[in-house]
Amino acid sequence: MNTAAHECVASSAEAMETVGAALAHGLRAGLIIYLRGELGAGKTTLVRGLLHALGHSGTVKSPTYTLVEPYVLAGRDIYHFDLYRLTHPAELDAMGVRDYFRPDAVCLIEWPERASGLLPAPDIEVALQHAGAGRRVLLASHSAAGAASLARFAAATQVDEQ
Repeated sequence: MNTAAHECVASSAEAMETVGAALAHGLRAGLIIYLRGELGAGKTTLVRGLLHALGHSGTVKSPTYTLVEPYVLAGRDIYHFDLYRLTHPAELDAMGVRDYFRPDAVCLIEWPERASGLLPAPDIEVALQHAGAGRRVLLASHSAAGAASLARFAAATQVDEQ
């Protein structure tokens, strides 16, 4: 398996949205992306940038109470999960969570650790850490599809930096 890892620093909410937009360049159907970080680390802000880059013009809020927010963008289904308020992993079974993980969909999952092994393994894992006033963003692939996506992310960020 090819693996890739990238690290960058987002100094503001706008910079975090730019990271999300760059990640959108590498999205392909079937990807599962875990988003990890403390409350307020910027997970939803990153997702907002990603969704806006794919053409979503509305607001993007964290689906904390609904658990999942569906979008149809750029010809694919994108599901944004926020599992922070999940009280028991069995709730995911009750909502048919396995039906979302299809080869034609992209799943973005905040707080995946709350699902206690019910989720498929990620293709990409994004870890956000506080770094002074900004955030350190660590992206790691866990599959060949994830590595290919992060290669496109790296190419997009190099173009943006010039």
